[in-house]
Amino acid sequence: MGKTLSVGGRLGMGAIVAVVVGVAVPVAVAGQSSAAGAKKTASATVPRTPDGHPDLQGVWFYATLTPLQRPDNLGGRTHITDAEVAEIEKRSQQRAANEPFGLFADYPKYAFDKRSSLIIDPPDGKIPARTPYGEKRQAERDAARHAAENPEDLPPYERCINGYNSGPPILPGGYNENIQLVQTRDYLMLNSEMVHTARIIPLDGRPKLPERFRVWDGDSRGKWDGDTLVVTTTNFRKEGTGTLVLDGNRARPGIGWSPDENAKLTERFTRLNNDILLYEVTVDDPTIWTKPWTMSLPMTRSDQHIYEYACHEGNYDMSHILSITRAVEKQGKPVK
Repeated sequence: MGKTLSVGGRLGMGAIVAVVVGVAVPVAVAGQSSAAGAKKTASATVPRTPDGHPDLQGVWFYATLTPLQRPDNLGGRTHITDAEVAEIEKRSQQRAANEPFGLFADYPKYAFDKRSSLIIDPPDGKIPARTPYGEKRQAERDAARHAAENPEDLPPYERCINGYNSGPPILPGGYNENIQLVQTRDYLMLNSEMVHTARIIPLDGRPKLPERFRVWDGDSRGKWDGDTLVVTTTNFRKEGTGTLVLDGNRARPGIGWSPDENAKLTERFTRLNNDILLYEVTVDDPTIWTKPWTMSLPMTRSDQHIYEYACHEGNYDMSHILSITRAVEKQGKPVK
């Protein structure tokens, strides 16, 4: 991951996604019943900036073998055992070692706290059900993407606008699961490897944009709450964020794109120690989901570099999808 896949753009993406999703499916496990034990305040060993806040800077790797949602066969168990973690990681490394392309510069690991899901709220570890409107909107988008008569029928990530796994919110899935943080007193910049977009978040207390201004990545404002940086994002476009794609226990591109223009995201960045940055996000979108939900994702410090993700240059999907549709139309056949 990291270096190896960064410059390839969209060419061959389907095969690579299949490989990475495959290594992330956990085996059936038994678990512990205690709640997550991660500390939410930075330790004394965390580096700090001249103004005294924890230094969040660096490249962070957020791939993980912990499933997004709790597997059904675990019931209400919130954690798994050390032995089961070791078995899951062993199987993942064996799969990665057998890949002929040398895809993995870093091996995904199971989260350090051994939780059975990244979702920590609701307590069942599951994404809440969609609202009737949310189901209707997703069905309409799926149908439009399937026919793809116009570029606008395709989701933002296929048009290289934003999305995939980089968010907001940031979700593990796909590949190139790296993000670089650059921090000053007044701004935080998040440079995502996937699609190579940069979110620049003011920390200086300025007000949010008026409601009439809508932004692909939303309008973000950050403030410190002790040693945790809290980022609130609103003012999304009606097309959604181009991320948050749910498929079983993983989040990955290809199924849908949400939230919508009514979403409010609350992201929390806490550096637990020199090597772990804890990312938590609460998704509150009452038009899409029946209730808010929260995910907690540990990121690990990486010595890899972020390279350009040449999405537009390698985006053969766009021309192929539209040209095939035009060819079908010339034959007088309905587009299905």
